Amino acid sequence: MGHHGAKENLVPLIDRLNRYPIGLFDNEKLRQILAHLFSEKEAYVASRFPLQESTLGELRRATKMKENDLLPILETMADKGLVMDLSYGGITYYLLMPGLIGFFEFTFMKQRQDLPVKELARLMTEYLYDDPERGQAREFFGSKTQLTRSLPYEEYIPVSSQVTTYESAREIIKQSSFGAVGQCYCRHKKEHLEKSCDKKAPVQEICISLGTAARFMSRRGFAEQKSKEELLAVLDTARRHNLTHITDNIRHKPSFICNCCSCCCELLGGVLQGYSDGIAKAGFTLHVDEETCKGCGLCATTCNVEALGRTPQLKGERRRLLIDEEVCLGCGACISACKTDSLSLRAVERPPTPKNKKDLFVKILKEKKRFTPFLLGGIKTKVLRTLGVK
Repeated sequence: MGHHGAKENLVPLIDRLNRYPIGLFDNEKLRQILAHLFSEKEAYVASRFPLQESTLGELRRATKMKENDLLPILETMADKGLVMDLSYGGITYYLLMPGLIGFFEFTFMKQRQDLPVKELARLMTEYLYDDPERGQAREFFGSKTQLTRSLPYEEYIPVSSQVTTYESAREIIKQSSFGAVGQCYCRHKKEHLEKSCDKKAPVQEICISLGTAARFMSRRGFAEQKSKEELLAVLDTARRHNLTHITDNIRHKPSFICNCCSCCCELLGGVLQGYSDGIAKAGFTLHVDEETCKGCGLCATTCNVEALGRTPQLKGERRRLLIDEEVCLGCGACISACKTDSLSLRAVERPPTPKNKKDLFVKILKEKKRFTPFLLGGIKTKVLRTLGVK
């Protein structure tokens, strides 16, 4: 647990975290959360982190600390999920995690004895859902370009539609170099609030991480390495519970596939709060066959964003299904609930998906007018490395 003489000591850390595409709205609850997660020394080190991955030497220069003092702090921060350590060409690089998607999630992605998890569950829930019009919800969901996107259930995609690799959860997994599975942050956090998932979806072994992120998470105990066949089986489990697949809003090398429900998921919660474009939609929307649909409403009970409704019950008339296409994610999670096979996915035009994380972050930073510090920080790091400054 962190120990801070005054929460004002966290201001430099908050300022640093707010240079990311998704920052953290500063209020008393946030400062309580950070005080639990970061010791004073960890908060100081984090506040001095460059925006890009940094070597130990670069961090030593930024913090003005000796290597023997700095390295144990970085090791502890990596175990806590505050920092990600990555190895390239025999050199270890360190990256400060953002709050969301980042150390908020890591806090509940393994069993913890080092943190007051029940108190953190309460604080994080109140923080995320407090003041949706100007608080953290707006910071996370308020950009034109979104951090995450939904994926369609492939079995319901029309035969006539050409599905690109990045639209397919199964292909994303097959093309990944490494995969791991961990527990769901949202459902685990909800357990500490003495609540459970309405869909009885799994807490354990349901959240998929991929590539470099998966290697870090399996090494630090946040997830367990799995074969591609085992990862594909997780998707099957998600489908049985009518969960929505959500991944990075990028085309190349997504780092995770979450399997989300409306009652627990923080991402879907943003859509339910009114941010209808808070998750980038799949290239499809729901279509109903008016001739066969009985208007029973079973599909509406499975929709994870409440995009489905019914017309009023009028004497002598059959109720009809109503689809709010502004909200519908195009995931198809509701289709299996239909007993008359009246539902299907229909292809629609969507904004292009960013190529990679760098492109995604640049777009969001420009929309929030935060791009210049990111650009200058990258240039400075590149120049110093070129000059061989250690």
